[in-house]
Amino acid sequence: MKNFGTMVLGLLLMIGCKETVPSTMDAQQIVDKSIEVSGGDLYTKSNISFNFRDREYHYERIDNKKILKRIFKKDTSTIIDIKEPSEFCRYINDDLVVVADSLANLYANSVNSVHYFAHLPYGLNAKAVHKELLGNVTIKNKDYYKLKVTFSEEGGGDDFDDVYIYWFNKETYKPDYLAYEFAVNGGGKRFREAYNERYVNGIRFVDYNNYKPKDKNTSIYEIDELFGRNELELLSKIELENVQVTQIN
Repeated sequence: MKNFGTMVLGLLLMIGCKETVPSTMDAQQIVDKSIEVSGGDLYTKSNISFNFRDREYHYERIDNKKILKRIFKKDTSTIIDIKEPSEFCRYINDDLVVVADSLANLYANSVNSVHYFAHLPYGLNAKAVHKELLGNVTIKNKDYYKLKVTFSEEGGGDDFDDVYIYWFNKETYKPDYLAYEFAVNGGGKRFREAYNERYVNGIRFVDYNNYKPKDKNTSIYEIDELFGRNELELLSKIELENVQVTQIN
C-alpha cells in the first residue's frame, strides 16, 4: 500500500506539472523555434552567396557588420552594389561612382529585399519587427500558426508600413507560406508558397511560387483562403541557384 500511495502521488505530481505547460505558443516563441530549425546561430557565423535572375548576391559579415552585395553585368560593365548598415555604394568596373540619393535608396532596397526573402525566417527578430499571432489555420490539410508582422518606422526601412503574414507549420515550425501587402508602384498583394527546400551547410533555403489575387481588393488576411480554393494567379517563380554557405572562422 505504501508503494501504491507513492505511485499515486508521483502520478498526481506529473499531471500537475503538465498543467503548467502553456497550451499554445506565442508569436515570439514560434519565430525563435523557426529560426532554430532553419539554421540558428549559423546565420551569424556564415557567409552566403547565391544567384537570382542572372545576378549574384553575397551576404558577408566583416567585423560583426552585415554587408549585402549584388553583382551583375550591364553591356560591357560589371556593376557591384554594396549595402552596409548605414550606407550604399556602387562600383562600375571597380570604380566608385556617385549615385543620387533617390536612386541609392532604390538600389539599396532592391538588394535588401532579395536577401531578406532568401534568408527567412532569419531577420524576423530584428528590433524593428513586431509580431502578432493571429490564430491557427489549416492549409492543404496541414495545421499552421498564422502570424502578422509589421515594422517600426525607425529601422524599418522605406517600406516600413508594409504588412506581412507568415504561416508556420505546427509540426516543423518552418514558414511554408508568406504573404505581404505593399504600397509602392500602385500597391498590391502577393502570396508565396515555399518549395524545393534544401539545407546548405546547415542553413535552410527554399524557392517560391509567387501568386497574386485576381481581385486587388482582396484582404491580405484572407489570401490563404483563396489559395486553398485555387483562386490565386501564379505570377512567377522565385528560384535561388548556386547557393553556397561558408562558415566564418
